[in-house]
Amino acid sequence: MLSPADLFAFLPALLLGGLMGFFGGLFGIGGGIIAIPLLVLGYGMDQALAQGTALVMMVPNLLIGWWRYSRLYPVPLRRALAIGVCATTTTWLVAQVAIGLPSALLRTVFSVALMLLAWRLLWQLRVRQRAAAAGITTEAAPRVSERYIPLVGMVGGSSMGLLGIGGGLVATPILTSVFAQRQTVAQSLSLALVAPSSIIALLSYAQAHRVDWHMGLPLAASGMLTVSAGVALAHRLPEQRMRTLFAWMLLVTGGWLLLGLLWH
Repeated sequence: MLSPADLFAFLPALLLGGLMGFFGGLFGIGGGIIAIPLLVLGYGMDQALAQGTALVMMVPNLLIGWWRYSRLYPVPLRRALAIGVCATTTTWLVAQVAIGLPSALLRTVFSVALMLLAWRLLWQLRVRQRAAAAGITTEAAPRVSERYIPLVGMVGGSSMGLLGIGGGLVATPILTSVFAQRQTVAQSLSLALVAPSSIIALLSYAQAHRVDWHMGLPLAASGMLTVSAGVALAHRLPEQRMRTLFAWMLLVTGGWLLLGLLWH
């Protein structure tokens, strides 16, 4: 039977998991990018333990999100498999090195990179809005051949192995800006990248005993109930609004991670 102290920790975890599941479904990510700072600041976990614990929630959320996105926005199976294989291989290799490394400097670089990506996306949206107001059509054209899309898996996999998060956050802007994929299609491809690589990352962190299962399992249980609602909302939102929301989430997340470092 749960003690009052256990219940006090259990209920917030359920609420947090539900919130993270919704945002994970909305933006095609696992929700860990928000959960990890909360676990560090709110529950006093060290960075590696917070990353491993968040992965318990992320794995089922990402698998459900991947399944829902693939039905709404199907992508070629061969391309999805290729990007997934590149991501999982890179995740495993990087995770073996990253688990024992101090991550403060790397987290700083990652946070700044997120903020720069957000600024670039917001700038592109502003240019398109001005062009539309002037009656100018600005159809995005791929700057790199789509056959190189699987290599994005290496970039996202490196982030997953290093920080346990960020695979979709890094991959989605690359897919939209460099390969001119629609936002929802880019998120579908990103989920094909991060869903299998999150499993590899979780196994690596669990092997190093950097997972709090008592916290992670309630997060996962409630998160699975809200992922589909996030995906459904993403399906209804206009493309422009989805890109704007995604860019602002990148900006806020990058700033939040930097504040987390300063807090400690």
